[in-house]
Amino acid sequence: MDSIHPEGVTADLAALDDKVNALLPPRYQHCYTSVSPNSMGSAGLKYAWDGSVAWDQIWTTFCDLALAGGPPHRGRLLEPASEAEVEANSKRCAEVIAEIARGIALTTGLQHCEGYSPGWMGVQCESPEQAAWFQFAVTAENVSARRRDSVLQLPIGPKFYVEKEIKNVIVALAKSNHYWDGHLTDSQQTLAGLTVWEPATPHEAVSARPDYDAAIDEVEAAFRSKGVHVLPRRYVGWVGIRATSDEDAVWLLRAVLAERVLARREENVVFLPVGAKPDPNQAAKVAHAASEALRLWKASVSAKTL
Repeated sequence: MDSIHPEGVTADLAALDDKVNALLPPRYQHCYTSVSPNSMGSAGLKYAWDGSVAWDQIWTTFCDLALAGGPPHRGRLLEPASEAEVEANSKRCAEVIAEIARGIALTTGLQHCEGYSPGWMGVQCESPEQAAWFQFAVTAENVSARRRDSVLQLPIGPKFYVEKEIKNVIVALAKSNHYWDGHLTDSQQTLAGLTVWEPATPHEAVSARPDYDAAIDEVEAAFRSKGVHVLPRRYVGWVGIRATSDEDAVWLLRAVLAERVLARREENVVFLPVGAKPDPNQAAKVAHAASEALRLWKASVSAKTL
């Protein structure tokens, strides 16, 4: 960091700002401090005459996108149920899928399709580009999301309930769709990229343990080689780095996302993905994105104190 000429740091910060702005809706461009990272509370449920949840009548507006620095819809990651849980509670899981599908149809117009594996349900998007952008946006809301071509995969489980997990899934996608439809330019809708290194699921980690262990060792070694401290393991498929505050974590999150690396935030910890199998190129990319984000964050802090 000390060996970098100040003009070089200035240029790097400007280049990062351009990347961030290219990915985000215009209302968030050149905007780092006016987007609150703290939750304003959750809207209550409304019900139709027949007692069903009126998902399309809950919101008059949406809070800021988590990938833009707003508060994630969930404080902790919502993960899919295990295959064993799904198989043992197939009727309940079908009910959960039906309610999430109903809510998504009412709020986005998108239709449900078959999930790629137990614990997941599919949502047919209009294009692979839309599914890719949704994956970034929904993941940043701390709701697990995967993608198979133009089908977005969202988590389900027998312990998902209307007031909590079912609502979480519907809101995360409805919120993302709101910004996709109303705030992104045509060119921005292609910028998430179609190649994404997805975090391993708990099922993948258990079913191929040697591969996953090698993958996480590889990622943690790549982080160490960049001088980045990794927190003790909290989730399967994710490594965490701690910032000094929620606001600093938002800065790091946006910088990592600008490199087209999936990321999410829980308070002042930013999480980055670990795949199910070793991949030295992807491990290096994730570690580089994190180390560059930290370097430029420190540079921006230093600039403010001069």
